[in-house]
Amino acid sequence: MAGFSDYLENKVLEHVFENSAYTAPSTLYAALFTVAPSDTGGGTEVSGGGYVRKTAAFTVSGTNPTTATNGSAIEYPTATAGYGTVVAVGVFDASSSGNLLAYANLDSSKVVSTGDVFRFNAGDLDITLA
Repeated sequence: MAGFSDYLENKVLEHVFENSAYTAPSTLYAALFTVAPSDTGGGTEVSGGGYVRKTAAFTVSGTNPTTATNGSAIEYPTATAGYGTVVAVGVFDASSSGNLLAYANLDSSKVVSTGDVFRFNAGDLDITLA
């Protein structure tokens, strides 16, 4: 993943340096974007065509850098209409709306047409804090 959102950066800093409690979300959701978000959020999330955010579970491993990786596949429903060209992914703390936590551009964009199934295989999404 390319970056943490400003929201998550602020929560981590407040938690560590101000002793302000931050409760991690119990469920994370992967969202697809046709226009990439940035640290401040924004972007254009896919809508319509049967699209919904999908739950994503991560495991943390390694040292220098430590990386959180999706431990199982994340598969979206079969598109009932085209999504457009998917260029980025974001991780949120809610199935709709909510707060963007991390985001990245895809290594290569993907046009999702009617009948397509978009999928991240296990191990395809890495979040590294460097």
